[in-house]
Amino acid sequence: MSSDYRREFFDFEGVAYLATASEGPLPRVSAKAMQAAIEWKKMPHRIPDNAYFELPDRVREKAAKFIGADAEEMAVTTGASAGMGVVAAGMNFQPGDEVVVAKGEFPAHFATWVPYEKAGLVKVKVASPRERFLTAEDYAAAIGPKTRLVSASYVRFDNGARLDAKRVADACHKAGAALLLDLSQAAGVMPIDVRELGADFAVISGYKWLLGPFGTGLFWIAREWQERLALGPAYWMAAEGAENVSMLPGEGMELRPGARRWDTAETAGPIHLMALEASLDFLLQLGVAEAARHTKSIVQEVIERLPRDRYGVVSPLEEENRGPYICLAARRREETAAMYKKLREAGVIVSLRENALRVAPYLYSTSEDVTKLVKILAVA
Repeated sequence: MSSDYRREFFDFEGVAYLATASEGPLPRVSAKAMQAAIEWKKMPHRIPDNAYFELPDRVREKAAKFIGADAEEMAVTTGASAGMGVVAAGMNFQPGDEVVVAKGEFPAHFATWVPYEKAGLVKVKVASPRERFLTAEDYAAAIGPKTRLVSASYVRFDNGARLDAKRVADACHKAGAALLLDLSQAAGVMPIDVRELGADFAVISGYKWLLGPFGTGLFWIAREWQERLALGPAYWMAAEGAENVSMLPGEGMELRPGARRWDTAETAGPIHLMALEASLDFLLQLGVAEAARHTKSIVQEVIERLPRDRYGVVSPLEEENRGPYICLAARRREETAAMYKKLREAGVIVSLRENALRVAPYLYSTSEDVTKLVKILAVA
């Protein structure tokens, strides 16, 4: 593979695309795979029966490599929220149980847990930062004897701060609680070993740094939780013998072991999964370490060239405390939203989150993109 990674993607029509944390573009190989899947759908007589089983199994096996997991611990879903919903439905909460979510957390966490609170099934306890950025100590301070789960992002969507997940996990386990970790803003661009992080569950959106289509995702569940988590409805393709489509299992069916029972229903749709698989192959061939190196180099260039008289970094400056992107704000905060519009009109695409410009480059980003960004930021 060429080190000129920009060639692996389509022409952005002169736009400097710096918004991977919102939506990663399909590489050329992934679009080709999606087109092949569309041809299958146009002529479904060409679809082999085993594709419905082998395709998601290949995806789970390849996706597991990005987080240091085993394929049998992975479920294929439609996004991070799907995995959160599995955990919520299966925790078997008792009266008075608490779930800890941090102030300002991504809305999917609140959307998962607040309805359970309104139904009287659990109490949502909000952890607040005592200093500028939320820390593991803030979570630990919120964990009490009734805490059953902490639901947290490894990398914050609003400021790029990276959580010391291992310390949170240790605090959880000491209190008899579990840790649900959202890896959406890290998987694919940061080396991850989910066991070293100490998580019990992890969820990933497939359409950001994994470069898959919107509507793809992954759910990881530690082996020790696979029997503890109340099952509820399971996807029928996880049943023993389901591959034999001429004699499908029914009454008295047994489920195959592993996380596949939590696959999102109809997840084997090839239009989505063939593209995701191609993106996973692309990133595995390149290597996460190289993806991280390139992305860090572009982020560092943004930091070094930033017009500091007009803009400041509102993400942690220490690389070890930060995810794969950087967030910026105008010295006069009311100017940030106006600059977002100005950048977009000039063909520099960033995200506006919580009154900050989230600059999220990736493999396709270049120094020329940084030049376009800083030139506009420097103009009053």
